[in-house]
Amino acid sequence: MMIQQNRLDLFARHPANPILQASDWPYPINSVFNPGATILADGTTLLLCRVEDRRGHSHFCAARSANGLDTWQIDAHPTFAPDPQRYPEEQWGIEDPRITYLEELAAYAVVYTSYATGGPGVSLATTTDFKTFTRYGVVMQPENKDAALFPVRINGLWAMIHRPIGAQGSHIWMSFSPDLRHWGQHQCMLEARKGAWWDANKIGLSPPPIATEEGWLMIYHGVRITPGGCLYRIGVALFETDHPERCLRRGEPWVLSPHTEYERHGDVPNVIFPCGVTVLPDGDTLHVYYGAADSCIAVAIGSIRQILDWLTIYGLPSETPSHR
Repeated sequence: MMIQQNRLDLFARHPANPILQASDWPYPINSVFNPGATILADGTTLLLCRVEDRRGHSHFCAARSANGLDTWQIDAHPTFAPDPQRYPEEQWGIEDPRITYLEELAAYAVVYTSYATGGPGVSLATTTDFKTFTRYGVVMQPENKDAALFPVRINGLWAMIHRPIGAQGSHIWMSFSPDLRHWGQHQCMLEARKGAWWDANKIGLSPPPIATEEGWLMIYHGVRITPGGCLYRIGVALFETDHPERCLRRGEPWVLSPHTEYERHGDVPNVIFPCGVTVLPDGDTLHVYYGAADSCIAVAIGSIRQILDWLTIYGLPSETPSHR
């Protein structure tokens, strides 16, 4: 199905948004946002929500729903809490989880930001039941975040997308590992654009990459600095299946931007920040779960087929990153 050439709205906000707020929580918190997402074996949608307590530190708490939209069952206590005694990189909390099911290991990988005096770094844990977790510790040193695993090995190696910040800027990179612990072959896969673009300041991965018949679909966020502060919008790009460091098409316009009350106003205004996506049983419908203004959780509904068709109209081959 081809989309109309004048259509830019690839995602429809659910009319009940926001679907989860601090007032829904069974214990006192400041805010809930930026959830990782997955569909469990029984068809239940699980969100691993970033929950900020009243110290300003974050932990993760699971919420479950039969349809991924409402009637959420929330764990009575934190599901995955920082452990600064054994993992000092979690001193100031853990943030922004992305969940990938690794069929080879029969386990879910949770890649998240650990935060301490050295800044934000990338940490990894695995779980089979979202009750007990095996920590791998820091796998990408600070300053680094916005990371997720591919669900399968690429050319025999595990692959991770992440976003280091350094003198070269804030671009999206990928790295490879034989064992999920030792990472190398680092290479830039998508650069922040320059000038007046909506994604010119910095970019980062949003949910984990989505496998499609045409390649790996990436939903990513771009940040533009405005006189009123940072503005977080969402874009899409497509990468080769066997060589995901190669970008096939990158959309020029953004596809989702803050404009509702709950996206415009909150602890950090003008922010749409997805960390989780689920593909429904039809193999096409997407539920994209995002933090709105760092204060609540919302969901937008889209179609893989429509996004791919849209990229043929509004996407262009991306330039080879200069930071190889």
